[in-house]
Amino acid sequence: MRYEHLQALVPAPGGQPDYRACLAAFPALEHAKTTPQEPAHHREGDVWTHTTMVIEALLALPAYQAAPRADREIVFLAALLHDIAKAGTTRVDPVTGAIGHPGHSRQGAIDARIALWDAGVPFAVREAVCRMIAVHQVPFFAIGGSRRGTPEFIARELSWQVDIPLLCLLAEADMRGRICDDAQRVLDDIELFRELAREEGCYGRPRAFADAHTALSYFRGADVHPDYPLFRTPGSQVIVMSGLPASGKNTWVARHHPDLPVVSFDDARDALGLRHGQNEGAVAHRAVDAAKALLRDRRPFVWNATNLSPLMRKKTLDLLYAYGADVTLVYLEQPRAELLRRNARRDTSLTNRALEAMLLRWDLPLPTEAHAVRYEV
Repeated sequence: MRYEHLQALVPAPGGQPDYRACLAAFPALEHAKTTPQEPAHHREGDVWTHTTMVIEALLALPAYQAAPRADREIVFLAALLHDIAKAGTTRVDPVTGAIGHPGHSRQGAIDARIALWDAGVPFAVREAVCRMIAVHQVPFFAIGGSRRGTPEFIARELSWQVDIPLLCLLAEADMRGRICDDAQRVLDDIELFRELAREEGCYGRPRAFADAHTALSYFRGADVHPDYPLFRTPGSQVIVMSGLPASGKNTWVARHHPDLPVVSFDDARDALGLRHGQNEGAVAHRAVDAAKALLRDRRPFVWNATNLSPLMRKKTLDLLYAYGADVTLVYLEQPRAELLRRNARRDTSLTNRALEAMLLRWDLPLPTEAHAVRYEV
């Protein structure tokens, strides 16, 4: 399946979806037909029934019908794939029989990313879809606040990650495409969240901040106001690489920053004479010690690693920010065939099978993670 085939799935205003073609494009959705849902939230039944109801609701909304073609494409694909991971995350409580799908939003974003990547979907379109899938339920509860933060924080943060009007359109369709008792209350909360984003000046654009450091500090939990710059003590200028193995990180560093010191897990592994997966604790310790020495001297350097998951990046970034570093995240990628071709030709202990297994935690850096984030794709 190629990108042009996926584009053909998107109904024009007044058009009808071709569900057979949708299932042919994304065979994993066949599992949705036999995936149960908690009746308290989904009396309509299985996940595929819900998905088709969401799509029907989306197509009926005036905002979808009036949207530009590019926006219709993004929100339609997000609606089609928003619950793609429910089949694999379904859990049934052995005592109560309650059905849940923990983590299905984030896992769904990864599953969708892999499918859209293999189809050759342009990076910007693909990531707009995947980012919405990852947070598609947030507008349900944002106005009441949550562990993500206050309603204002959620609106400001989301505005740097997704297009809030499209996200709310998806959330509205998601709620209209189900049978449950609290649908109208949640729809009201989605509308209130829209109004909050408008008041914050971030409905359709990122919330403005005094500067990049103030924004980063705010998103990391500092008690600062977006409009007033936060004082900082200058530290190291650090380039943090991110991307699958064989995506070209070493080449990029050699081309753009040939004179900078490089901290690398691969280099640490080689220095210790270890293969991938052997004594990773010792590898990390050696790399971290090298980074700390550079940070103490406030020297610029490159941290070259895959940094595929938020947890992996957080460990690195927490260390850098503790030393006052100014961080630019640089993300690289290649098509699957090119990755595997390159990896097979490299002098590495990482097999292609192991590389493909890494796709299961392929979660891209977000603009809120560093002072600057560059997608070199």
